[in-house]
Amino acid sequence: MRRLGRAATICGLVTFAALFWLRVAYAQTEPPPDVPDTIKAPAAEEVVFSAHASGSQIYTCQAGSDGKFAWTFKAPDAELTDRKGKVIGSHFAGPTWKLKDGSEVTGKAIAHVDSLDTDSIPWLLVSAVTHAGKGLLTDVTTIQTHPHPRR
Repeated sequence: MRRLGRAATICGLVTFAALFWLRVAYAQTEPPPDVPDTIKAPAAEEVVFSAHASGSQIYTCQAGSDGKFAWTFKAPDAELTDRKGKVIGSHFAGPTWKLKDGSEVTGKAIAHVDSLDTDSIPWLLVSAVTHAGKGLLTDVTTIQTHPHPRR
């Protein structure tokens, strides 16, 4: 029997909020998020977990090759919570997501859609690059991010 990959989805704002969905090829526990086709996870993957993230995006001011200064995205800094508001992990540079169960996944963005809300993060499809620890994120292969409505 061939085991298919897992995915996660995240949504957020500049001082951002995020939802986090994991996907596997068996026992779907919740429906996939409604996102543009450009950032949909592979069809063989199903949502098995979601979390909300809220935090900040860190920018630095750097001189470009033309000598002009501009803000450049450095890293996210967010706390991940479950649907009841309990802190279950964090999201930081990499981009990396780490849960309190010790599992961690770092990814690389492979597709994006600009948010309609200019104050929100872009919608992303992220492919897992590395894993560490054992737990819920151990077999994640895909992560989605998209803006979460302001609370």
